[in-house]
Amino acid sequence: MTHHISRRARVLGAGIAAGVLLPVVAAASPAAAATTPTVSCTSSKAALATKLQKDITAALANRTGTVSVGLYDRSTNTTCSLRATSSYDSASAVKVTVLATLLWDAKKHNRYLTDTEASLAKAMITKSDNTATSKLWKQLGLTKIKGFLSAAGMTKTVPGANGYWGLTQINVTDEQKLLKLITAQNTVLSDNSRAYILKLMSQVISSQRWGTPYGAPSGVSVHVKNGWLQRSTHGWRVHSLGTFNGGGHDYMITVLTWGNSTMNYGINTIQGVAKVIHRDLAAS
Repeated sequence: MTHHISRRARVLGAGIAAGVLLPVVAAASPAAAATTPTVSCTSSKAALATKLQKDITAALANRTGTVSVGLYDRSTNTTCSLRATSSYDSASAVKVTVLATLLWDAKKHNRYLTDTEASLAKAMITKSDNTATSKLWKQLGLTKIKGFLSAAGMTKTVPGANGYWGLTQINVTDEQKLLKLITAQNTVLSDNSRAYILKLMSQVISSQRWGTPYGAPSGVSVHVKNGWLQRSTHGWRVHSLGTFNGGGHDYMITVLTWGNSTMNYGINTIQGVAKVIHRDLAAS
């Protein structure tokens, strides 16, 4: 009987706590409890920010699952984000981080990649080869991977335990930081390293070039790495990282999704977002 009472008390206590918290939330933002997160955009071109916000929102209006979006365009100082801090199982999207870690570490030791490392890196990025990734992940070890994440300011990225690199926790904020490092001079990655990563991302096999490149204007160079993984809960995780240069723009897009019924459903969600981003930037 006492057990029953204590459980009731616990439930009651939780209810009271919630009651105390609610007014605080309501005061901060009236509709916070009722609304889903909204796309926010800023830009040196105000009209572009407004258009992107409206179009990305519309592209996601009838999609199920959870979607996070990040956009940054250096040329117009445009940033858009949606659920930028939500965590996802990385699947193969983490492979860009693995390559960046390998190059960062080689630079620290003032050495080139070995032929073996270079062939593993190529297979990992261009074909999303899992065996190659596992070899590099094991060779690097968590200390070096965490060292790179720290140097890159990717503070919320948590490497998967026990060799399960595909269960690394990633978010849009950190992936966008990574794409920024790959696409402009910085002290973390050498120019050669950056060029090498972009080269491999531009050579991804055609069957894996879906996602963020969808609708990119001709004449814009495209670099992509995608991830896809089905798990027993929350269906398919489907992710796409892309960097784009040309047509007066220099931009990167991250879209992370889960709760997709099929891999294809997730791809279509990502491509709906990518299409309006490319279109709006090209028109600006």
